[in-house]
Parts: sequence; structure tokens; C-alpha cells
Amino acid sequence: MTRRHLALPRIWMLTDERQGEALWAALARLPKGAGVIVRHYSLLETKRQALARQIAQRGIFVAYSGSDSAARRAGAKAVYGKAKTPGRLPRLFPVHNCREILAAERAGATLLLLSPTFPTRSHPGAKTLGPLGFARLARTARAPVIALGGMTPKRFKRLKSFGAQGWAAIDAWMESSF
Repeated sequence: MTRRHLALPRIWMLTDERQGEALWAALARLPKGAGVIVRHYSLLETKRQALARQIAQRGIFVAYSGSDSAARRAGAKAVYGKAKTPGRLPRLFPVHNCREILAAERAGATLLLLSPTFPTRSHPGAKTLGPLGFARLARTARAPVIALGGMTPKRFKRLKSFGAQGWAAIDAWMESSF
């Protein structure tokens, strides 16, 4: 299966140590066809890979933050993060500006996660793009752009007309309001 033939989810949850055991309830709230980006950077690599495999066993599309080979060992179908070496798995890149968008696309990005779109608990006080800033940057991208940062389903509906082709969040999935 190559990058070009794999349909990637347009709705994503990113994992984070703050989720703790609430991660499992958050996974249950994901809509069918959503993906999970396994980060959990503080875990030992073997434990992080085991977590990714547990999530993938639930039938959820997993992207793994790490190398192509680590992602394959974790049972992931994609890699998240700035690639140091090219691989065969689809690549999801976090981007924040035009320079990073261009670099990600040169490195073979399959999907771009553009942030921070709105204020977020992950990066309190960080300057946000807002809808117009998001639109300006999304127009420069050739790869599909996913909105990240303070996202909710309601905010995504608003951003669709600004070029968002999907959305991703951490905290939105932790709330049982949808």
C-alpha cells in the first residue's frame, strides 16, 4: 500500500500524557473513520509502541510520532512529525507557517496539520492564526490541510470555507459534550 492509495482520515485525535486513563473514553467518542496520532513522548519507545498497537487493535487508523520503522513496529499506518528520512508510510507534518509548509511538502508530506488555529490549552498564550490566518496559509499548501489548535466540530464547520479539509484536537475529545 503506497501513500497515494491510502485514504487518510480527516478527523484526528492526538494523544497526550495529560489524558491518562481518560484516553480510552476519548477513543470511544471518535467518529467512525477518525484517526489517532500517538505521541506520548515521555513513554519509553516500547511502551509507546504498545499503546499504539492497543489503539490500532480497536480498528482505529493510527499515525505514530517517530521513524517509519518505529511506526511499522507500532502497527501504525502513517508517521507523524518532521521526517528525517523518507519512508514508505504516509507522512503527517505539523506546520505553523509558510516556510514549514514548503519544507514539509518538499519532504513528501501527505497531510499537513496547521496550528494553532484557535487558543488551546496545550499552548496557553500562544499567538493563534484565526480563520483568516489559517486561510492565508492553507492557500499556499498543495497537500490537504487539517486545522489543529482549539478545534471543535463547530469551529471546523466554520473553517471549511477557509480551506480546512479536516480537523484535529486533543482536549475536544476529552469532553463528553458531543
